[in-house]
Amino acid sequence: MKKILFVTSEAHPLIKTGGLADVCGSLPKALAELSQDIRLIIPNYQSLKTTENVRFLSSIRVDNRNINLLETSMPDSHVIVWLVDYPAYYNYPGNPYVDGEGEPWPNNAERFGLFCRIVTEVAMNRINQDWAPDIVHCNDWQSGLVPALLSLEENRPATVFTIHNMAYQGLFPSASAATLNLPGQLWHPAGLEFHSMLSFIKGGLVYADFITTVSPTYALEIQTPEFGYGLEGLLEYRKEFLGGIINGIDLDQWDAEKDPNILQCYNAKSLNKKLLNKAELQAKYGLPVDEDIPLFGLIGRLVEQKGIDLLLDCLSEMVTMNLQFVLLGSGDKVYEKALQAFADLHPDKIAIKIGYDESLAHLIEAGADVFIMPSRFEPCGLNQMYSQRYGTIPIVRKTGGLADTVIDALPETLRNQTATGIVFNEATPSALLEAIKRTLILYSMPDSWKKIQVNAMSKDFSWQRSAEQYLALYERL
Repeated sequence: MKKILFVTSEAHPLIKTGGLADVCGSLPKALAELSQDIRLIIPNYQSLKTTENVRFLSSIRVDNRNINLLETSMPDSHVIVWLVDYPAYYNYPGNPYVDGEGEPWPNNAERFGLFCRIVTEVAMNRINQDWAPDIVHCNDWQSGLVPALLSLEENRPATVFTIHNMAYQGLFPSASAATLNLPGQLWHPAGLEFHSMLSFIKGGLVYADFITTVSPTYALEIQTPEFGYGLEGLLEYRKEFLGGIINGIDLDQWDAEKDPNILQCYNAKSLNKKLLNKAELQAKYGLPVDEDIPLFGLIGRLVEQKGIDLLLDCLSEMVTMNLQFVLLGSGDKVYEKALQAFADLHPDKIAIKIGYDESLAHLIEAGADVFIMPSRFEPCGLNQMYSQRYGTIPIVRKTGGLADTVIDALPETLRNQTATGIVFNEATPSALLEAIKRTLILYSMPDSWKKIQVNAMSKDFSWQRSAEQYLALYERL
């Protein structure tokens, strides 16, 4: 049994702004189910949803500040959660990183710098709890200083640093290094300094014993200028200590056989029942209810990363085809308006809902025939895995986790029954349009289509599989 300290700035259902929370909510639970002794540590934000009893654990003095540690547990799980309680830094309303205007909290360097300091004290068993972890598993830039600080300690635990998205690096003015009282031996270009800025993520990339990303393909992509954001050289230098492990999905939440959010549950043997969800989805979006017309869906942030501009460039041709398209998401106002304009012009073909609605997201996964995910880059991606679980065929671009989880429907993969979706290579409207046309041809061949659905629904995307790979990594360290 390993003792694991799991470090994160968000974890579902305690607090969530994105996919990081999904992973950090599910992976510790999966590791606990493999009989590991795991503690999750997170700042005690004002908007944290703690349902269990919260009790005082201990008090610690760092940088002339008194900080309390509290203990609770993850809802519906035995995972113990330790909360770093310092109201001056964490008792802010709403989002953990930005204010009501969407601007980063001005003292984010201090907030997450202190968090990393406390984690280091916990990791070194200096909080009077007689619990010393074997592994400290850090996630994204907010915890990046932990491997750096631990590198200066004698008899320290092993460290793992997981990159969920290289686009977010935690860059601050160089003066922050002094403000945070960082040890001088960490402040140099081969350490935490990045073009005269303080880089939190470099703490993880330079000093962690092993770096993981959320898919094997993304681990390769971030070693290139296109995806490395200036750190590709460092990542290539450390490639022996870099690997990718695909995220799992929460099968308690996302399972067509027992999903309370959809009209009719079904499985690979009762795929005809899926049509009831399709009719419900068409009706909900005000589209003509027709089981024969292929229904395409998209759920996601309306930003360039997600390839929304590629889709917009295809819409004028898509409306001439025999298909319907529904969308749920929000983001760039330019994209929101352009999509709404298309929906207003073609109400029998296109319907969109700006915002997010969890139960509607489930209905789209269950009711659509096809799910479009034309991302420019996608470290892992979850919706393409949800779609496969629901027999909804994903169209994805060959990048990151999308490349690792969807097998293109080609003559050979159709023959050997491994095809689970449609994959295209270039981030161009013409390549996406070609994939859509290919999908429509396959849809017109019911036997082939059903085979792809059955293949997709039989894939194992469970967290247990991912957790076993992490555990093997911990053992090696």
